[in-house]
Amino acid sequence: MSDLKTTPLTELHESLGAKMVPFAGYSMPVQYPLGIMKEHTHTREKAGLFDVSHMGQVILRGESYEALAAAFEKLVPMDVLGLSEGRQRYGLFTNDTGGIEDDLMFANRGDHLFVVVNAACKDADIARMKAALEPEVTVEPVTDRALLALQGPAAEAALEALVPGVAAMKFMDVATFAYEGGELWISRSGYTGEDGYEISVAEAGAEAFAKALLAHADVEAIGLGARDSLRLEGGLCLYGHDIDTETRPFEAALGWAIQKVRRPGGDRAGGFPGADAIFADLGGKAPRKRVGLKPEGRAPMREGVVLYASAEGGDPIGTITSGGFGPTVGGPVAMGYVTAEHAALDTQVFGELRGKRVPVTVAKLPFVAANFKR
Repeated sequence: MSDLKTTPLTELHESLGAKMVPFAGYSMPVQYPLGIMKEHTHTREKAGLFDVSHMGQVILRGESYEALAAAFEKLVPMDVLGLSEGRQRYGLFTNDTGGIEDDLMFANRGDHLFVVVNAACKDADIARMKAALEPEVTVEPVTDRALLALQGPAAEAALEALVPGVAAMKFMDVATFAYEGGELWISRSGYTGEDGYEISVAEAGAEAFAKALLAHADVEAIGLGARDSLRLEGGLCLYGHDIDTETRPFEAALGWAIQKVRRPGGDRAGGFPGADAIFADLGGKAPRKRVGLKPEGRAPMREGVVLYASAEGGDPIGTITSGGFGPTVGGPVAMGYVTAEHAALDTQVFGELRGKRVPVTVAKLPFVAANFKR
């Protein structure tokens, strides 16, 4: 018997003919009969429905939002206090050496923070928050709700037809809507580079809600395979691959996520794990950098391919951390780390593929421009 966990939508995935694979301890759909390439393209052109229920949902409650924000800022280098009610922000848990323990989304929902973390890290994240925040802050894992992502240019019309009012939301807005006697916790966000929504729905109503979305002519069920190629074209990091406990934010080109108020000279500078190590990378001083990479030819270069400065000889200058074929780009795309001196756009490096070094060009990220409704 498999010891993999399931989501409230597992039976639906199987009924739709999904190929199920182990992922972060869960049995998850990697693709449906449509196939990864068509699922990718469908999401870019219309709307794709993803089951992301394996991710961790957590509610933090405190004496006041101000007290809650001040406590949470001891764990993340983000401006939590300045986040307006009804808004969401991308965040990072860091460690004492400045490495990234996980990336996350957090939302100001008035009297509490709603946090979404990666599936593989959620137990450690919850333990981290409990150890650092309790008893002043209550850490409540949400275990009775599914999480869906509806992504693509037709997502707005498809969701608005079921939940009137969502079309008025802007990128990173969050709101609660009534639906079929329950509540939907909706954010206008996602992780494909497309416009769309993430929707937390009570477990008991999750399958019916997913079926209602799939009944829309423009909505198809999409698996993890297409989700990966979409986020890669979008230049978005996958935790455990493009970022990890050894990677600092400015190395990962995620310095934009650290607001001025938390940087040196800001009103609430530092005070989070690894601040000194992270700030040492300011001003372009990080020894390596995450970059976009476009291999020459049609052969994809995947995670683990070693990069060199020249076609022959020399020491490695970096490694690919995500790579594959980009259906929208129409060719191979990758992300990886190179030493700072090789990180400029259009720099040519070489990836060693089956014993042969193939030219790779450092390229601008994202490979496909974001399509958010701002």
